[in-house]
Amino acid sequence: MNIDIKNVDLSTVEAMIIPVYQDKVNNCEWVEKIKKSNAFKGKEGEVFYFTKEEGGLKYEILVGLGEYEKSSAEILRSSIAKATKKAKELKVKTLGIQFTESKNICVGGTVKAIAEGSRLALYTFNKYKSKKEEYDVDIFISKVPEEKIAKATERLEEVNNIIDGVIIARNLVNEPANVIYPETLASEAESIGKDSGFEVEVFGEDKIKSLGMEAFLTVGMGSDKKPKLIVMRYMGDKDSEEITGLVGKGLTYDTGGYSLKPNDSMKDMKSDMGGAAAVIGTISALAKNKVKQNVIAVVAACENAISGGSYKPGDIISSMAGKTIEVLNTDAEGRLTLADAVTYIVRKEKVTKVIDVATLTGAALIALGETTTAVVSNNDEFYGKLIKASEKTGEHFWRLPGYDEYKKMIKSDIADLKNVGGRLAGTITAGLFVGEFVEEKPWLHLDIAGTSWTSTPVSEYVVKGATGAPVRTLYYLVKGPCGCGSHK
Repeated sequence: MNIDIKNVDLSTVEAMIIPVYQDKVNNCEWVEKIKKSNAFKGKEGEVFYFTKEEGGLKYEILVGLGEYEKSSAEILRSSIAKATKKAKELKVKTLGIQFTESKNICVGGTVKAIAEGSRLALYTFNKYKSKKEEYDVDIFISKVPEEKIAKATERLEEVNNIIDGVIIARNLVNEPANVIYPETLASEAESIGKDSGFEVEVFGEDKIKSLGMEAFLTVGMGSDKKPKLIVMRYMGDKDSEEITGLVGKGLTYDTGGYSLKPNDSMKDMKSDMGGAAAVIGTISALAKNKVKQNVIAVVAACENAISGGSYKPGDIISSMAGKTIEVLNTDAEGRLTLADAVTYIVRKEKVTKVIDVATLTGAALIALGETTTAVVSNNDEFYGKLIKASEKTGEHFWRLPGYDEYKKMIKSDIADLKNVGGRLAGTITAGLFVGEFVEEKPWLHLDIAGTSWTSTPVSEYVVKGATGAPVRTLYYLVKGPCGCGSHK
C-alpha cells in the first residue's frame, strides 16, 4: 500500500473519501443536498456511499466528522479508518481522501491522522493462511493547500515511519512462539536495526551470566531456547548527555512455570513480549526519522517454561543490583527480567531516564480494560510529558498511586524483596517492584497487558490481535513537543 499527497481528480481514482462536518456547510452543493435529505447527516463516524460513473470514479464515500467545534485528530483518525475499510469492502484499488480543514488540528496533524487511520485500519496478519485475501491500494491525500504541501509532505514521511514502527510491533507480537523466541527475536532486531539505522548488540548466556543478571537467567533456565539480552542504540544528538532508556519485557512465551497457567490463559502468551516489540518499533521510528535525541532500548528475551531445571516457588535468587528476591509465584516472572534489564540500562548504558514497557499484570486488564495503559511513576514532570504526547495519538494512560504502604507489600521476611505482594493492588505492587531498581532515575512504568493485545478491536484503526501500543506515544514522548499545540 502506498500513500502520497497528490491532487487527484475524478478520472484518476476509483473512489473518493469526503470528510463532512455535521454543522459546517460543505463546499460541494450536492453534499449539502444529501445532508438535507436525511440520508446522511455528517454525524461522527457515519458513512454513506453511492456509485458514480464519471471518468474512472466508481464510488464517492462520505464520512461524518461530527461537530466542527469538537473536531479532533482522534475523531478524524477513526472516521477515516472507517471510510477506508468501506473502500476495502468495495475492492477499490485507487483511493483519494480529501484533505479537510479543522479548527483544532494543524495541517501536519491532519495529514498524520489521515495516514494513521487509513494504514492502520487496513493492517492484516495473514502470512500463515494458504489462501490469502490480499488487498493493495494506492491512497492519495488530495486538496492540501498549495502553500502547505511541502510541510504536509514532510509530516507524511514522518508519520509513515511511525506507522511502520507500529506495524513492526504488531507483526512481532502476532508471530507464534515457535517462530519468535529469544534467538529469532534478536535476529529480527538486528535486521530492523540495519534497515532503520540503529546499532544492535546481542549478548548470549555467558555474557549475561558475567554481568550478574541472575534474576533474568533464572526465569529462562527452564527452556531450551536460551536467553538473549538485546541492546539497541540510537544516538541522534551527540552534543547532549541526555539518554532515554527504553526497557521492553521480552517473554517470548510464558507458561507460568511451575505456577502453571490454565490453557485459556496460556494460548495467547506469544503476546507476552509486547513490551519488547513496542520498544523495537519505537526506536526504529526514531532512527528512520533521524530524531535529534539519544535513545537506548534493552530487551531481556527469554521463555518461561517448565523442566527439571526450572525455578520454583519458594526459591530465593539474586539480581544484577545485588538485591535478593523471594520467589512466591513463578508466573510473576516479567518483573524479574525487567529488574535486571533496568539495572543494566542504568549502570552500563548510563541512561538519564527510564521507561519500561511490559505486559505485566492481568490486574491492569481487570482495572482498566483494553483501552487504557496503567502507569506507575516516580516523577510528576515525566508523567506529564507522557500525557502531553498521548494527546497527539489518542492512546490512553492512567497513573496509579505509589504510596509507601504499597511498597511495604513487596518486602520479604527472608530476602530483600518478594516478587508478588498478594492479591490486592497487583498492578501497583508489580510496578513498584520494578521501581526498586531504577536507582532514583526519572521513571515511567507502562503496564500494557490490556492495550497491547485485543480480542475485540477497541477502535476503527485497531484490529484484532496485536495493537502496536504504545509505539506512537513513546515516539512523541522521546521526540519532545513540536510547538504546534494543535493536535487534540
